[in-house]
Amino acid sequence: QVQLVESGGGLVQAGDSLRLSCVASGRTFSRYPMGWFRQAPGKEREFVAGVSWSGGTTYYADSVKGRVTISRDNAKNTVYLQMNSLKPEDTAVYYCARRSGTDYDYWGQGTQVTVSS
Repeated sequence: QVQLVESGGGLVQAGDSLRLSCVASGRTFSRYPMGWFRQAPGKEREFVAGVSWSGGTTYYADSVKGRVTISRDNAKNTVYLQMNSLKPEDTAVYYCARRSGTDYDYWGQGTQVTVSS
């Protein structure tokens, strides 16, 4: 069983930055790609960013490209999401997830990000 615990969310103003963290339990973290997703009120959950197992490859949703950076530290079992130039439309609950094959099989409980205008 893998547990993912997100942290770092909060209430910020438009233009501010936040860094989200996701710590994974277990000893297999470094073997799996990881992703960040978000879900705004009344909307479907959407992909934000992904990172390969080594951290060498990253990919982003068009809506955040250029403002967001995903990274990981396998020694700390942690994946990060650095978000800059935040906008009110970035308001959502942010989730990290482990990718296994084509599916994401483990999810965290989420951390709330609220961006005021």
